Amino acid sequence: SIDHHGRYAFANQPRIARWNLARLAEALLPLLDDDADRALEQATGVIDEFPAMFEDAWRRGQRAKLGLGPAAAEPADAVLADDWLGLLQAHRVDFTLAWRHLADAAAGDDQPLRALFGAGASLQPWLDRWRARSEAGDPAQGTPVARAARAAAMRRASPAVIPRNHRVEEALAAASDEGDLGPFEALLAAVRRPFDADPGSQRLAEPAPPEVTAGYRTFCGT
Repeated sequence: SIDHHGRYAFANQPRIARWNLARLAEALLPLLDDDADRALEQATGVIDEFPAMFEDAWRRGQRAKLGLGPAAAEPADAVLADDWLGLLQAHRVDFTLAWRHLADAAAGDDQPLRALFGAGASLQPWLDRWRARSEAGDPAQGTPVARAARAAAMRRASPAVIPRNHRVEEALAAASDEGDLGPFEALLAAVRRPFDADPGSQRLAEPAPPEVTAGYRTFCGT
């Protein structure tokens, strides 16, 4: 809310991570080598390797969340993932719930996902591409058993509950203002098992209502 230039925006995270690593490397230069030029060369070599390392880890994580499993990666997988993120941004869909409900779609139930996007969203073309890629080259991947297994694997890669700001503040307020640790303990129990679909923690999985997010502000030290 205070990053008006998007320095720490989601798409800029790899760039700012590299910048932060470079600042750390600067602090470590005297420990790397007594010769300043050699130390700088060593640090620069490591920092320059970071983008490729990040990209590899990022794409492997996306493939797991998309349910593409151990099949060989294809260049189109990155496009499929990027187009998915573009849909989430264009329709302002909750990131965590979207990935979670994509697993429901993998199991054959599209409705929770469609409800997130709302009427009129152009979701079907992407879903068709995703399903075709998920089941490509192996007819067995289209069976109910295979789809259920793929959905289960996707749920292990996408949490149902995260510590959302409004729930964290709710727990803090109850503890500090009323001496009630109940909300904190409930939230802690849920985030300790974030991938479990527990009906008792459903309210913790929901995003903040618009009236909360409209004026919400947070800071680097929060």
